[in-house]
Amino acid sequence: MIEITLKIEGMMCGMCESHINDAVRTRLPVDKVSSSRKNGETVILAKEDIPDEEIRRVIGETGYELKGISRRPYEKKGLFSFFKR
Repeated sequence: MIEITLKIEGMMCGMCESHINDAVRTRLPVDKVSSSRKNGETVILAKEDIPDEEIRRVIGETGYELKGISRRPYEKKGLFSFFKR
């Protein structure tokens, strides 16, 4: 799995977060998406990497400004994750 973090400018309220989450969820192959207006970012978890062009197109259609994209491998953390070592 991969974690893709998007820096987004223009989110002001919970509805802004919801608008971005819905757009990403319906147009991109993601497992989970969450946005934070406070941090100005959206975090996507996906099985496969998603090309920058697709992400830019979807965020651009929402009317918000995408300022940056970063990626890192995602490793699930939980109560019993230390047993997997």
